[in-house]
Amino acid sequence: MILVIGGAYQGKLDYVCQTFHVEKSQTADGESCSPEEISRAAVLNHFHLLVKRLVKEGKDPFEAVRQILAENPDLIIISNELGYGVVPVDAFDRAYREATGRVCCMLAQEAVQVHRVVCGLGQVLKG
Repeated sequence: MILVIGGAYQGKLDYVCQTFHVEKSQTADGESCSPEEISRAAVLNHFHLLVKRLVKEGKDPFEAVRQILAENPDLIIISNELGYGVVPVDAFDRAYREATGRVCCMLAQEAVQVHRVVCGLGQVLKG
């Protein structure tokens, strides 16, 4: 598994497609994809929105991610960094932001590579 992080609208998906030679059509969108789509995808984009969906549904995001990686260990996961900026007033938004950060920490430990993308430029943090 490879983890790619960065701020919103920083060119993460384009970076992944160019760097790892995958097509955008091989991407599942965390905002709306099914588990079956994730198991077949090369890339899971908007991972943070998948975590948001899981938290909203009362599911354990750690368990869901373990299941995803068991079914698709070569997945490239793209997530927005949510820990910078103003802390949300809404309790749910704080909980989902914290869950995303903690799950991304776990992913970074297990990943063979971790990249951070800013302004379309990637920096290898691990690997």
